[in-house]
Amino acid sequence: MEDRHGLQLELLHALTGSWTTEGSHPLLPGAEIRGEATFEWLDGEKFLIGRTRYDHPQIPDAVTVTGVTDDQLSMHYFDSRGVHRIYSVRMTPETWEFWRDDPGFRQRFTGTFSADGTTITGRGQLSRDGTSWDEDLALTYRRTG
Repeated sequence: MEDRHGLQLELLHALTGSWTTEGSHPLLPGAEIRGEATFEWLDGEKFLIGRTRYDHPQIPDAVTVTGVTDDQLSMHYFDSRGVHRIYSVRMTPETWEFWRDDPGFRQRFTGTFSADGTTITGRGQLSRDGTSWDEDLALTYRRTG
């Protein structure tokens, strides 16, 4: 298990740094959703801290902490509304995925890295019944630092 988790933590390095974000949300047609994201390691490189800020008032700012907890790679999410969620996470050299399978409100996000690692194109989806999925927040991350 440690080797698998170690590899997953190593692959999280692809997220470190500063990013601009731009996206769309199906419930906000025509709205430009712009923002910034940063990812940095807590000392010891066992937990990656993410911070996101958005210009759109209906998209909450958030802090995430990603690392191995309860023997799995997971992300703890906290946002400006007071919401806390826990997601499972999977990293490959090409993708960043996180999801939660809570009954009544399942979510998943898949981000695909460009070949040079400077862009992540991501799409979120949600499901209230566990079988049909609706589009959610779509985001493109562009590395700035």
